[in-house]
Amino acid sequence: MAATVGSAPARRPAVRGSGEAVIEYRDIHKAFDVPVLAGVDLTVMRGETLSLVGPSGTGKSVLLKTTIGLIVPDRGDVRVDGESVYSTRRGRLEEIRHRVGYVFQYAALFDSLTVYENVAQGLHDDVAKKLGSREVLRRVVDSLEDVNLDAAQVLAKLPAELSGGMRKRVGLARALVGRPDIILYDEPVTGLDPVNTAAVDKLISDIGQKTGVTSILVTHDIEGALLLSDRIALLDHGRVRFVGTPEEFRRSEDPLVRAFADREAAAAAALKIMEEP
Repeated sequence: MAATVGSAPARRPAVRGSGEAVIEYRDIHKAFDVPVLAGVDLTVMRGETLSLVGPSGTGKSVLLKTTIGLIVPDRGDVRVDGESVYSTRRGRLEEIRHRVGYVFQYAALFDSLTVYENVAQGLHDDVAKKLGSREVLRRVVDSLEDVNLDAAQVLAKLPAELSGGMRKRVGLARALVGRPDIILYDEPVTGLDPVNTAAVDKLISDIGQKTGVTSILVTHDIEGALLLSDRIALLDHGRVRFVGTPEEFRRSEDPLVRAFADREAAAAAALKIMEEP
C-alpha cells in the first residue's frame, strides 16, 4: 500500500458499503460540570468513513470515546450491530473493543516501549497468547508495512527516536494490528506539517479502500475531511447540526457549515499562493 508523500487522497465514492447501520448513537448526553453532549443522534453505516467536525469543545472526542466505553454517557445508548455497548450482557464491551482500532490524538505511544512493543499493545492479551510470539511479530511487521514504515529499521526504536509523522504512523499501525472492522481516529493529523498531514490522510484513505473498514474520524482538518469522507457530521452545542456528503457540506447554506467550508477554501487559496513562484 504505497502512499506518495504530499499527494492528495483520491475522492471516495459517496456512502459505500451495504447500507447497514454499524454504529448508532442514540440520544447521547454527557456533562463534565457543564453539558458537553446534549442529545446526539447519529448513525454510521458499514464500510463508510464519517468525519466529525465542529467548534472546539463541542464534544467530538467525547462522543468517539463513548463508542468503546472510555467515557460512559449520562444518558442514551450506543449500539454496535444493533446491540447495546452498555447492555448488561457480561463481556459485551470487551467483545466490542476486540473489533475496534483506536488512533489516539498525538499517537499516545508509551515512551519506555519499543515500536514493536507499542504496536503489539494493540492486540488484546488473550488474542496475543492464542497467536503466539511468532505470529504476533508477523502481525506487527505487516501493520508497520501497511503504514509505509520499514519494520527492520524501526522495530527496536523508542518513540523519542522517531519524527512526529513516524510516531503518528506507529499509532496507526497499533490500531491496525488487531485487524479491526471499525477504526476510530481522534485528531490523527494534529501537530503535523502539511506534507505529513497529506501523507497520513492518504494512508487513512488507502486503509479504508483496501479493507472496507468502518471509520469515524474526529478532525479539525476540514480539507482532509472533505477528501476522505463519505459523509461529514458537524457537532455544535452538543448536538448534530448537519450531516451529509462532502458535496452537500460545500453547498449548505447553514452559517456555521459555511464558516467551516470557507475556512477550507481559504486554506486551499493560501496553499496555492505559497506554491506560486
